[in-house]
Amino acid sequence: MSPLMMVRRIGFYVVIAVLMAFFAVPMLWLASAPFDSKPGLGLRWPDWTLDNVKTTFEHPYALASLWNSLVICVVATAITATFAALAAYALSRVRIPGRDLMLYVLLLLSSVVTGTAAMVPIFVMMFQLGLINSQFGTALVIAGGMLPAAIFILKDFVDSVPRSYEESARVFGASPFQVLTHVVLPVARPGIATILVWAFVNAWGNFLLPFLLIREVGKQPGAVLLRTLQDEGGSANLTVIPVFSLLYSIPVVVLYVLVNKRYGFRFHGGIKS
Repeated sequence: MSPLMMVRRIGFYVVIAVLMAFFAVPMLWLASAPFDSKPGLGLRWPDWTLDNVKTTFEHPYALASLWNSLVICVVATAITATFAALAAYALSRVRIPGRDLMLYVLLLLSSVVTGTAAMVPIFVMMFQLGLINSQFGTALVIAGGMLPAAIFILKDFVDSVPRSYEESARVFGASPFQVLTHVVLPVARPGIATILVWAFVNAWGNFLLPFLLIREVGKQPGAVLLRTLQDEGGSANLTVIPVFSLLYSIPVVVLYVLVNKRYGFRFHGGIKS
């Protein structure tokens, strides 16, 4: 091996080590700080204790905010997956002039609909509809922002389902709805699983919309409550934040592991006729 190749290889491994440390250090802090009697922003061997867990459970809003997050995410994910499946099937099977252009325009606008540029009109609309402090209304807005991208992703899975499957079902008298629910969607289950996890993760970590639309602390999700976890001096409450952060990460990790184990993840269909 020439000296130049050796230097390149060493540099490659150094870069990989730095990147791994960049992602590993926060994970190590998240795993150790909840059980440290004197948690700090640095990484050190913890002085093991369960007092932080007890303090977090005694917080008046910590566990309730996790439940609020779960409610908002389940509603937003269900709406996104249901309407994305219906729209993706329709766009895949019905020839509409300008269909592909419409999909790309919707995908482009989806990055703006729930962005900061649209916060004022969204807030005014929700205020006029009486949906301020409504978890369902917040979930509806979140789902509306995710829907175009979900349709765009799921349509490719539906396109990969051979039309001969549907024709065979129709021969035996299946209705269009039965074709969709009993033939198309079961074959496109990996796509549905991908959309479910993607939508849940996006809704779970959404901060801006719940922060603007939910004003009552008792109804706010964990992403919003996390910024208010302060001590008497106004500093970050490092007794509650590590435990709360660990609890906050568990649902997403569990959902990812379960779905990945059963279906795997891919962003394109895999069946060709």
